[in-house]
Amino acid sequence: MKKILLIGKFNTVVNETNQFLSQYFHVQLCSENAGVLEGMLKIVNPDLVVISLIGAYDIDTSIFFLLSGQYAHVPVLTIGTKEESSRFFKYYEGEQFENLIRPVENTVIMEAVCRRLGVDEARVADEAKAQQEETSGKKRILVVDDNGTALRTIKAMLEDMYEVAIAISGAQAMTSIGKKRPDLILLDYEMPVCDGRMTLEMIRADEDLTNIPVVFLTAINDRANIEAVLQLKPAGYFLKPPVKERLLAELAKILDA
Repeated sequence: MKKILLIGKFNTVVNETNQFLSQYFHVQLCSENAGVLEGMLKIVNPDLVVISLIGAYDIDTSIFFLLSGQYAHVPVLTIGTKEESSRFFKYYEGEQFENLIRPVENTVIMEAVCRRLGVDEARVADEAKAQQEETSGKKRILVVDDNGTALRTIKAMLEDMYEVAIAISGAQAMTSIGKKRPDLILLDYEMPVCDGRMTLEMIRADEDLTNIPVVFLTAINDRANIEAVLQLKPAGYFLKPPVKERLLAELAKILDA
């Protein structure tokens, strides 16, 4: 399944676009911040970048230089009103960029996405159906870690058994949860800005999310840190890097409880 990085403010339009494209592709949401985008590009390695310009008048324009520079091989599709789009045309470089003017039907978006990816629509639909049948019975795990290497490693450990989503910050984790509720969350305890404790507090503040089991990952192996982690009463915790067999066994135990 092709991978799409969907950039934009998390609003109704982005949510609808995400829900539509997620039926056919693996879609990862990303904010319009250049620093966050650079990290996500390395982690996701997308086949296509889609940028929603709706409400993005203050978009970080350095993302266009990042995409046309280091990631010139990745096609980019932008979607916005005529007025919004005209503000950013000057940053587009050659055939890498294509723009769609809203209002636009999902069928037109699908045509453009498939064209940019160089794939056949009918084949994409068939592959998506097969993928959905394959993952329909799998539990969904959200892995949250600001370290790209750790995310890739843990995802590789889990993806044969589970449907795996990733996030590189607490804020992005909350966006991912809003997109599709996970059955379990693997949460890095040591993250900048919004750490594991703060992220857990946000999760537990929503009564609809309080029963999602959260397992902490921590790189600090000392008594004080472990006690601080346990005081939050998570469903479990693992020292980083986790051992695959132990991790899978513990997750199976928690999810089957």
